[in-house]
Amino acid sequence: MITSITNAQVKRVIQLNKKSKVRREDHCFVAEGLKLFRETPEKLRKNVFVSETFLNEHRSDDTLKGISFETVSDAVFERMCDTKTPQGILTVAVMPEYTREQLLGGSGRASLVMILEDLQDPGNLGTILRTAEGAGVTGIFMSSRTADVFQPKVIRSTMGSIYRVPFRREDDLADVCSWLKEKRVRIFAAHLKGKNTYRGEDYTGGTAFLIGNEGNGLSDVLSAKADVLIRIPMEGKVESLNAAVASALLMYAAHDQR
Repeated sequence: MITSITNAQVKRVIQLNKKSKVRREDHCFVAEGLKLFRETPEKLRKNVFVSETFLNEHRSDDTLKGISFETVSDAVFERMCDTKTPQGILTVAVMPEYTREQLLGGSGRASLVMILEDLQDPGNLGTILRTAEGAGVTGIFMSSRTADVFQPKVIRSTMGSIYRVPFRREDDLADVCSWLKEKRVRIFAAHLKGKNTYRGEDYTGGTAFLIGNEGNGLSDVLSAKADVLIRIPMEGKVESLNAAVASALLMYAAHDQR
């Protein structure tokens, strides 16, 4: 049993939780909790750590059957976790990787793509990933300045969708838009200048939705890449919706048509 906070493995897990640079160096991230442990594909599972209490509680069931793991004292395990009330198990997982083509979905299935520009709120990013799985999104492109998708809060917000929705970080989203157009994917942007509401367009073919930064919206450069500007109707004095809410409306508008 690991009982010291100075243990090299323990220190590395703590760094993985806190520093994106370390995550990039190791090409790994931390997924806390029993659900995420079960959701993590075996091929991506690098290390598993359990608390002494968790091990004692699950000795008689199949939770850890056939799994290689390290046992950690309860006090040390708490220091390893980002959550205030850890569940007693965490997984160090290898970052999944995807090609651009994989984000378009399989043959016979019209692409449904989200393009996220500089989103900063981890909760928004995680919620979009989770909703994307539910709405049948084939892939998500995000700018290099978008929040780190592998930070703990994002991982928890995805509820396992991080492993099932293909995504890529890109330095040049305008180039991504040009590439998508070559693949016959129409690009829509929710915009104040949109003439039709988001319900007035056809999303049954290859479709991509542009979602901008929470505070600044879409850049002019990226807005100009849209084939169609659409609007989400607003009542009262509200000018825009939360990025995750707006994304959900658009994704499910496409889902409903399909």
